[in-house]
Amino acid sequence: MVIGGASGIGWATAQLLSARGDTVIIADLDGIAAETQATELGGNTTGHRVEVTDEQAMRTLFDTVAADHGPIGTVVDCAGISRPGTIADLSLADWKATVDVCLTGAFLTVKNATHSMRDGGSIVLVASLNGRQPGVGMGAYCAAKAGVLMLTQVAAMELAPRGIRVNAVNPGFVHTPLTYGATLVPGLVDEYIENTPLGRAGTPEDVARTIAFLTSGDTGWMTGSAIDLNGGAHTMRYPNIVERVAEMVATNSDTE
Repeated sequence: MVIGGASGIGWATAQLLSARGDTVIIADLDGIAAETQATELGGNTTGHRVEVTDEQAMRTLFDTVAADHGPIGTVVDCAGISRPGTIADLSLADWKATVDVCLTGAFLTVKNATHSMRDGGSIVLVASLNGRQPGVGMGAYCAAKAGVLMLTQVAAMELAPRGIRVNAVNPGFVHTPLTYGATLVPGLVDEYIENTPLGRAGTPEDVARTIAFLTSGDTGWMTGSAIDLNGGAHTMRYPNIVERVAEMVATNSDTE
């Protein structure tokens, strides 16, 4: 099961897991897109609409999939949103929306997976570079993703008796629908790349390959771990998004 699987990293992951022979379940807030992508993959692939912050909806999803296909072997949570803003100015609604999707959604994924997975399975949570590297204006997202990393470790401890491995991946800047807004801010993506030693942004396929690795037998002795997948960006500094947006607004005001 790939949650958030209709686009971006989730869709790349669904394609790769399907190509290796897995029966893939695509779940996404955009149910129509999930069904469309499932049709494209063909075979036994199915698409489902789910809201990751809705406990009953998540429970129903896992119960339905387990009833139709038997115990689930792999669960990947790619769902996420970001609502930037300094702590002083960020609305409580934006804070809650970010934390609910990124952290509570991960919690509900793991919680329901424990009831529907076979022993010896694998869970992968998509965290972020921001789970370990702070950024101005990224308080909600950084806090939520840091929480995902700790949740990964606790879940790994609790599920180890069943042989279920729980790991995370920390992508840096990857071109996806989630990060499209960053490309509209002059100089922001350039600053990301300037602070990435390997000198490029990531692709959804980069992350999908790492997720596939974490769910494979090659990582049978790995649990409670997080792989930094960011071209080395964690060794440098995070761009100041607030400053870049302010510069853009000022420039636009001057030209009006």
